[in-house]
Amino acid sequence: MLLELAGRSLLSDKSRAIQDLEDMPIELFPPLFVEAFSRGHTEVLKKMVQAWPFTCVPLGALMRKPQLEMIQEALDGLDMLLAQEDRPRRWKLQVLDLRNVHHNFWRTWSGVTVDAASSEARKKNRKLKHGPAMAAKPPLKVVIDLCLTERPLDKFQAHLFLWVTQRRDMVHLCCKRLKIFGKPTRHTRKFLRLLQLESVQKVEVHCTWLPSTLAACAPFLGQMRNLRKLLVSQVRMPAHTSPEEQERLLAQLTSQFLRLDCLRKFCVDAVLLLKGHLEQVLGHLKTPLKTLSITNCRLSDSDWNYLSQFPNTRKLRHLELRGIKLTNFSPEPLKILLETVAATLKSLVLEACRITDSQLQALLPVLSCCSQLRVLNFHGIRISMSALRDLLLHTARLSQLSRELYPAPLESYDAQGAIRPGRCSQLCAELTAIVRDFRQPKVLVFCTVPCPQCGIMFLYNQGLLHCSCPTAV
Repeated sequence: MLLELAGRSLLSDKSRAIQDLEDMPIELFPPLFVEAFSRGHTEVLKKMVQAWPFTCVPLGALMRKPQLEMIQEALDGLDMLLAQEDRPRRWKLQVLDLRNVHHNFWRTWSGVTVDAASSEARKKNRKLKHGPAMAAKPPLKVVIDLCLTERPLDKFQAHLFLWVTQRRDMVHLCCKRLKIFGKPTRHTRKFLRLLQLESVQKVEVHCTWLPSTLAACAPFLGQMRNLRKLLVSQVRMPAHTSPEEQERLLAQLTSQFLRLDCLRKFCVDAVLLLKGHLEQVLGHLKTPLKTLSITNCRLSDSDWNYLSQFPNTRKLRHLELRGIKLTNFSPEPLKILLETVAATLKSLVLEACRITDSQLQALLPVLSCCSQLRVLNFHGIRISMSALRDLLLHTARLSQLSRELYPAPLESYDAQGAIRPGRCSQLCAELTAIVRDFRQPKVLVFCTVPCPQCGIMFLYNQGLLHCSCPTAV
């Protein structure tokens, strides 16, 4: 509170505030910056950027969405600084972070958090952020999270793109999270050329690829040497693309995977090209995965059999196979995979995968050995009361489970597929009792499929049967 009052006092005389920056205690910089930002004191903000005594100014944490005027003022302040041969004595700034993160920085230094932890945080910040000035002048980093679409760049993106382009020797544009929606355009490729691609850690791609586009964009992926998560979703080739052309394009893309030394999470969703090519896709990944998610894809027999042979899944923590029709596949590959990862697996999602009672029965012995499981999701499959009872008897002793989603048993429906609420409630209560005999469940939910007549879904949550329809009482 005292820091906040001191900051307001200084801002009451802006010329004095600007003159006092050189000798002002560093503890006053963050609260004064927040006050200047919230009150629109652009000149003070500009001067504070030039005298900033920390390595990073997390400007994005002060904005729910980019405020172009305030960002322009910060960039103008940096411009004046970059033009100087001799930079201010106390200036330590290396990173302008425009992401909506680092809220703790402002809370700690503004005095909002006043317990012992904040005191330690201040000491740590002084030690790490207020070190000796570097003799060299490393490029200033501007950090963003970026979402590119088929539409032209928005005002913030266009301004930042132009500003960085004109200062490429002095400023590096870094991006931690990159999302691409729709068909990549020339704007997409221009921005990718400007980015420091080794800074990208998470990528999501949701688009239809033309052969020429894929050829132009695939090399960018290989330059993302620090990429940790890759999500490829809704990727389709034009209908006229020949099988030979698909093979060539897929090889062009997967060859870039060989350069991704840090990849730990690999997710594919609704990628039609995957069928028959899972070995080619996964086989190019070099590092052990922590997360493997394959959803809403069609797999061939060879794909399914390869799943248990892929060496980089031996330390999986999260496995998701949602929306994949497994009815006609042998459960053996999945059984082998679960045996391999039993000591590390924390979440298993087999939602809407159409497994049968007999397939589930084959998995139960190994499932009971997955002692680290915290999340188990079988929602959206159709299995009997007998199979569900056996499943819960095998998972009831898994003490780490904190979220469990199961389907309501088939006996909850009539011959036409309509839900019988009373019967459903009775059966789910019996199943819940099985778990409670061994442990107190945290989140245990049974879900019906939508009723063919009205689309209503019932949820049974430890004794409460209710409808998810908004108009239901």
